[in-house]
Amino acid sequence: MSQLALIIDDEPDILELLQITLQRMKIDSHCAGNLATARTLLNQHKFDLCLTDMKLPDGDGVQFVNEIQTNFPEIPIAVITAHGSMDSAIQALKYGAFDFLTKPVDLNSLRTIVQNALHLSASRDVSNGSIIGKSNVIQKLHKTINKVARSQAPIYISGESGTGKELVARMIHDIGPRGGKPFIPVNCGAIPHELMESEFFGHKKGSFTGADSDKDGLFIAAEGGTLFLDEVADLPLHLQVKLLRAIQEKRIRPVGAHVEIEIDIRILSATHKDLAVMVEQESFRQDLYYRINVIEIHVPTLRDRMEDIALLVDYILQQIAEKTGGDRKHLSKEAIEKLQTYSFPGNIRELENILERALTLAEGDVIVPEDLLLSQLEGKQDSEQQKLQSGSLAHQLDDIERNSILTVLEETKWNRTAAAKKLGLSLRVLRYRLEKFGLNK
Repeated sequence: MSQLALIIDDEPDILELLQITLQRMKIDSHCAGNLATARTLLNQHKFDLCLTDMKLPDGDGVQFVNEIQTNFPEIPIAVITAHGSMDSAIQALKYGAFDFLTKPVDLNSLRTIVQNALHLSASRDVSNGSIIGKSNVIQKLHKTINKVARSQAPIYISGESGTGKELVARMIHDIGPRGGKPFIPVNCGAIPHELMESEFFGHKKGSFTGADSDKDGLFIAAEGGTLFLDEVADLPLHLQVKLLRAIQEKRIRPVGAHVEIEIDIRILSATHKDLAVMVEQESFRQDLYYRINVIEIHVPTLRDRMEDIALLVDYILQQIAEKTGGDRKHLSKEAIEKLQTYSFPGNIRELENILERALTLAEGDVIVPEDLLLSQLEGKQDSEQQKLQSGSLAHQLDDIERNSILTVLEETKWNRTAAAKKLGLSLRVLRYRLEKFGLNK
């Protein structure tokens, strides 16, 4: 059965161009010169996608996008806008358009957008995805991920450190039409400023000292897929300008190149910092903020979903057991209850660290409250003070665990088998911990 598109534009030449291009892609189409005709066609046929101009004789394309999303949510809709009318295109993305084209229409971009739209029908649901939990906030997050995965709009993922922002980005990518293409995560704070432009956009041989050969950047590596900019707040201002242009024009220029390269990627961004405050302080460009924050997803803290603690503990312990090949241990009811009273300033990442330490310190197969060492993380500090201190406290707990292992190793004259037995660990788990603490000899 052939696929069917609805094309809406009041310019006959553009209608003809779009219709011929789709026909060559073996896609049939019906054309409408106004919204009234389009509404009639929508009630007469089952369309697989819709392309609509933003300015029409009897209405506004942005409002029509909202109408389509309300009445025909299964139809992917892309908007066609005049060059320089990015604000209208961004508004359409907010209402649910999955992508946009600018006039004059580039046929390669058109074909890419159409292919992405038709892949939406193969998208997977994330109701049972890899974000563990059954709390209301997690169920809401799953629904949001399902919805935004259908779009090509830039997404801004906010949330505290350790909440799982990269995991959310990967799920958006995996269940969307780009799922089979590259997912390229990059920590913007880990790249030296002087190398950022080359890392992002690539460079040509001889463009600067040390450029001994051509190099493709991260944008090219992500071609057809998703580029995830973690800690986007750490981008220097000069690179923010270039990123803004890349998003708007869908083109990049490698360092030392004379021509631009067309790109087809989706941008997802994240940071634990407050970008709105940084915009006010003029340390982050307002125009870039609005471009990457077309849709915002907030990842909840662990303290906002304490009912998920037991499920998360079970999952993490299973993962550690599979990684180390050790016996599976369990938390006592009292230990679970103790975790549910802790504020977790480091969120899920901190929970993972607490459980790893507890596995080393626990005697037998059951982890008890004392093994969690939470008393050393608790205090009378308010939440902000605790957040500031959580990093150093975590290091202190690592030191306690490391010293405990070291003491037993010295008692057994570094007989690892004997030390593992005394610690109540499998030899493989002990090796895993020795490698983490740099105690391998």
